[in-house]
Amino acid sequence: MQGCVQSDLAYDDGTLCANRDAGTLSSMPAGHKVGDMMSDIAIRFAEPSDASLVLRLIRELAVYERAPVAVVATEDDLRRHGFGPERQFEAILAFLNGEPAGFALFHPRFSTWLGCPGLYLEDLYVTETARGRGVGRRLMTRLAAIAIERGWARIDFQVLDWNPARGFYHRLGMGHLGEWLRYGADLEILRQLAAEDRN
Repeated sequence: MQGCVQSDLAYDDGTLCANRDAGTLSSMPAGHKVGDMMSDIAIRFAEPSDASLVLRLIRELAVYERAPVAVVATEDDLRRHGFGPERQFEAILAFLNGEPAGFALFHPRFSTWLGCPGLYLEDLYVTETARGRGVGRRLMTRLAAIAIERGWARIDFQVLDWNPARGFYHRLGMGHLGEWLRYGADLEILRQLAAEDRN
């Protein structure tokens, strides 16, 4: 398994592993080249003033993932946890011809096997009108560049089993970790377990 990378190393798609729910990213229309499609796409880091936009895109993603009422996060939550003194995540925004076209929200996750952080992609979403125009690829290439610049050795995320974006990730060289199953618990379970804690 490849170890931690340095920022001057070339990016290797083979170091990436796929495993978060992403909005659909359809293939590009026939006759268009990736470079041409990407020329009108701008990517930048989200700022505190973008909290409302990020939340709007999160809600759109939830609708796409068939969970429209699942989002309880607020703009204040995003500002506090994404732009406060103890930042828990970062986000990049995509704009197509000056209009919001998508976003990626991520944070570091430490790999005990590699001995260094990796990039965990919590959300990736491309708006319906921007799909098929290279926005998803631009977001992923920027995430890869961020990881390499910071010396992070891998990227991980989850994809719903019915999401057609799985084909997009495969074309990027990312694969499904078939032997691993997702486990988790909500706040109520955490409270129940915490009540049993004896220090």
